[in-house]
Amino acid sequence: MVWCSGWKLASAVSNTGALGLIGSGSMYPETLQEHIRKCKMATTNAFGVNVPLLYPDIDKVMRIIVDEEVKIVFTSAGNPATWTKFLKDHQIKVVHVVSSVKFARKAEDAGADAIVAEGFEAGGHNGREETTSMVLIPMVADAVKIPVIAAGGVADARAMMAAAILGAEAVQIGTRFATSVESSAHENFKTRVITSKEGDTMLTLKQLTPVRMLRNKFFEEVQQAELKGASTEELARLLGKRRAKAGMFDGNLEEGELEIGQVSAAVKKIQPAAEIVREIWSDFLRLKKNICGDGIS
Repeated sequence: MVWCSGWKLASAVSNTGALGLIGSGSMYPETLQEHIRKCKMATTNAFGVNVPLLYPDIDKVMRIIVDEEVKIVFTSAGNPATWTKFLKDHQIKVVHVVSSVKFARKAEDAGADAIVAEGFEAGGHNGREETTSMVLIPMVADAVKIPVIAAGGVADARAMMAAAILGAEAVQIGTRFATSVESSAHENFKTRVITSKEGDTMLTLKQLTPVRMLRNKFFEEVQQAELKGASTEELARLLGKRRAKAGMFDGNLEEGELEIGQVSAAVKKIQPAAEIVREIWSDFLRLKKNICGDGIS
């Protein structure tokens, strides 16, 4: 949710009773601190912070999280053993995002309180294994004893119900909230997402750091570079021009990097975050009743 999930979206989601997350991957430490403080003012409910562990100022970020008394941290893109104990020593719940059974077990061994099993369908940075949610979620649920949260391709109650049947105890939703009213993404990006079609996203940059994005001029440049055998250094230079900010935050739909999940093709409107949560939850309860009946929980 880089460039999409600031304090406005996180607090709007938390105010519904779901768990909103501030996406810190696009924020300088002082910016993150500002968002945490504004989120506290906007909601009395719990919210969390997602922290990519490859963040260059990770020490400062973790200190801010502790000082601001954040209660829940979702870590990703790195070794959970590095920071999980530090966070838990400060009474912070830790959830780690994984794309394989191997890393799910490592996160559990590191002391994580829960796992996000994120399938190949997800937007943004992704696993090299290309394991889909349908395959990954039950394998991770069988492999660990801690709760599993499903992610990747989840945008409605049907996917939520499927994830529950596969062994997940909750779901994490990105793409649909990236297009919400409260998302900090540019309106150009939101409109491009809700008008996208099946096949408009693709996983690329596999030899550097796999990322799923919408096809555009920048995507084609990456594809051509890879076909010509560009080195990782050349690809890093191509990627390192603040492309994600340009695309998602500034609304440059041709030169920017447009990170979003496969399920974008099924998202057709921009809605307030609270409306999204209410719709998914009410539809989920209806599906649950239809499948399980009144007397089975």
